[in-house]
Amino acid sequence: MTASATTSRIAIVTGGAKGIGWATVQALVEEGATPVVFDRDEKALATAHEALTARGIEHLAENVDITHESGVEAAFDKVMARFGRTDVLVNNAGIALRHPTVEMPVAHWQAVLDVNLTAVFLCSRAAARRMLPAGGGAIVNVSSIMGLSGGGLYPNVSYQATKGAIVNMTRALAVEWAAKGIRVNAVAPTWVRTELTVGLFSNAELLNRVLDMTPMRCLAEPVDVAEAIVFLASNKARLITGHTLPVDGGFLAQ
Repeated sequence: MTASATTSRIAIVTGGAKGIGWATVQALVEEGATPVVFDRDEKALATAHEALTARGIEHLAENVDITHESGVEAAFDKVMARFGRTDVLVNNAGIALRHPTVEMPVAHWQAVLDVNLTAVFLCSRAAARRMLPAGGGAIVNVSSIMGLSGGGLYPNVSYQATKGAIVNMTRALAVEWAAKGIRVNAVAPTWVRTELTVGLFSNAELLNRVLDMTPMRCLAEPVDVAEAIVFLASNKARLITGHTLPVDGGFLAQ
């Protein structure tokens, strides 16, 4: 397959078929980027593909398990074969398996590390291998307020540990690649209104606890996080690297 002649930036979003990822895909499209959607949810991926196709938007939608090294490299190769370059990577995919620490199975701990941390490394490495020869690019990781704070609604040690590690991975990669033209930043969202939190926020008591912990007394919408990601990936942030931007309604200011 020959590379596309598109002149827009090629932007890969992991977990891009729903929630924050899908909002990011749409926000990138509005900024003129050509989106590449990586997701392992086949149904959500098909829906995203149909929506982009209906709008006449050039794109690539790939079913990828980003925890597997060979699958990640193959997926990035497809992007290069189709478009000839990789300009932006958004490491959005993540999971949470909540248990009190003394009850957490090692298998669940490992599963969270695989998706939330190892996959970020694999995708960032794959992106950099392709960005470096082209003179650079931008990577934005999705951490969490729980990566910068030990507090939360319930015990969630594997999630908090991995999201904290993303903050420091962001710094490390930013320093390593700064002189080579790759900027690496992160966002740290508060609780976001997505299908994953429907059950949580349908509980009035839990919802009020979240609002009480948030100075602005509001939840985030996926678009709030997406707009911050798009800013960090854009040339408007050309001198910003190694930073984690909270999108948190003031939570971390307390």
